[in-house]
Amino acid sequence: MQTLDRPPVPSNAAPDACPDRIATVHRVTGETDVLVRLNVDGSGQCTVNTGVPFLDHMLHQISSHGLFDLEITATGDIHIDDHHTNEDVGITLGQALGQALGDRKGIVRFGHFIAPLDEALVQVALDFSGRPHLTYGLEIPTQRVGTYDTQLVREFFVAVVNHSHMTLHLRQLDGINSHHIIEATFKAFARALRMATEPDPRRGGTIPSSKGVL
Repeated sequence: MQTLDRPPVPSNAAPDACPDRIATVHRVTGETDVLVRLNVDGSGQCTVNTGVPFLDHMLHQISSHGLFDLEITATGDIHIDDHHTNEDVGITLGQALGQALGDRKGIVRFGHFIAPLDEALVQVALDFSGRPHLTYGLEIPTQRVGTYDTQLVREFFVAVVNHSHMTLHLRQLDGINSHHIIEATFKAFARALRMATEPDPRRGGTIPSSKGVL
């Protein structure tokens, strides 16, 4: 696989604000085998193959709109259903985020975005607080998009939140098409994630908390 190299640090960035933020996590269970390579400071390069086509499509949204370089390969017991693979990809991606960000020194920490997709409108707000929490406000009208069980959207975000120690609020403001609602959610999540993980040039290398630790 292609090595994920971090691009040069911009001249106006604090030199020690955010060291190389690249992570590789390989998680193997009796149900799945998942490998995630993540470069937070990427350019949106994406190679994913989870065996779940709609999930692959959503992971591409995270990479493209968050400008993360992302490589994910997964094999799992999809002959049963997509649940274990979907959840374990979320777990492994969450672990990779946590590993890449380390102690969160120098990041903005908070991120938010509202993404429209035709009639759908979804708001995402997140905080790398160190405290896992998900408020899930999506009302997806159909049980499936293609072969993908739409209940798995929540399970994916639960897994990411718990293993990256993120607070995440997803709020659906409008929408009647299931595909549009889910895709708007992933696009908004990507942009909020990008905002939260950006280096804050005024903060330098300090942890973004009055407590001094996250």
